[in-house]
Amino acid sequence: MPARRVTPALLLIAATAVLSACGTPGTTPAADAKPAQAGPVEVQPGLTVKPDPALQAKVPQAIRSAGVVRVATDVPYPPFEMYENETSKQITGIDFDLGQAIGARLGIRFEFQAQKFDGILPAVQAGKFDAVMSAMTDKKARQASVDFVDYLNAGPGWLVKKGNPEGIKVVTDVCGKPVGVQTGTNHQKLLQERQALCKAEKLPPIKILAFSKDSEAQLALRSGKVVADYLDEVTAGYVAATADNGATFSTVTGRPAVGDYSASPMGIGVSKDRPGLKEAIQAALQSLMDDGSYGKILTTYNVPGIGIPKATVNGALD
Repeated sequence: MPARRVTPALLLIAATAVLSACGTPGTTPAADAKPAQAGPVEVQPGLTVKPDPALQAKVPQAIRSAGVVRVATDVPYPPFEMYENETSKQITGIDFDLGQAIGARLGIRFEFQAQKFDGILPAVQAGKFDAVMSAMTDKKARQASVDFVDYLNAGPGWLVKKGNPEGIKVVTDVCGKPVGVQTGTNHQKLLQERQALCKAEKLPPIKILAFSKDSEAQLALRSGKVVADYLDEVTAGYVAATADNGATFSTVTGRPAVGDYSASPMGIGVSKDRPGLKEAIQAALQSLMDDGSYGKILTTYNVPGIGIPKATVNGALD
């Protein structure tokens, strides 16, 4: 996969938002729900998405009546989801923009709410959300909780202190050392699998420190509590480029450094209790891929290389 270049246009901040549970969509819309959108929506400057009546007809009646798809996301995890600035609670990023574009094509709102990553799938199963857009890897195990509409593909990477002072070149270079990772992520599972490599080389195991948010792992890296943070390579690149104007962090990517990983894509998780919703989202996403809107959104964040040509359902191979 080619190296990603990222833009410093948006600011990463560590922030925690409180989940506000909403009622389950039904024939009676929530009090604050807006009616289905009737016209074009400006998703980004220069990118306006129009509704498609044929795709609108695919949206389940309960969702159409509510006029909203409740989307869970873990903030911040740039450039996928973040806040616009240090004082704002307005979410932005790749997932948010794609969500607004999909919603616009379907004539409904995609309403994003912050939720800790390891609690997202239980919250969907409990009926608090209809969907997940949070750079979530489509994994077979997760398909028991939600159905995935796959929309991106990216591998893991290391975020390290500027200049890579630990000299991490191969994955066994972190054996015996403390590294950070976000709880409940595919990256945490991959790190646990790397322990076998340390054992095979007769090296001490990796000291894995799990944090509820990746921003906490970044703070641990700053303070020297960990020597590296294991996360998505796109996010690692974004943080390295934007934090302190690029003066604090570097990245280490490539299979020798991060270890082997499956080609599982990232997916939009859709509640199994919303029959027909994943098909509507898949069709809308594919239309955005076909007309170039999807590519424009990825290009805005300088990551066109993580795009895929086809919106598949439950495409994980593992």
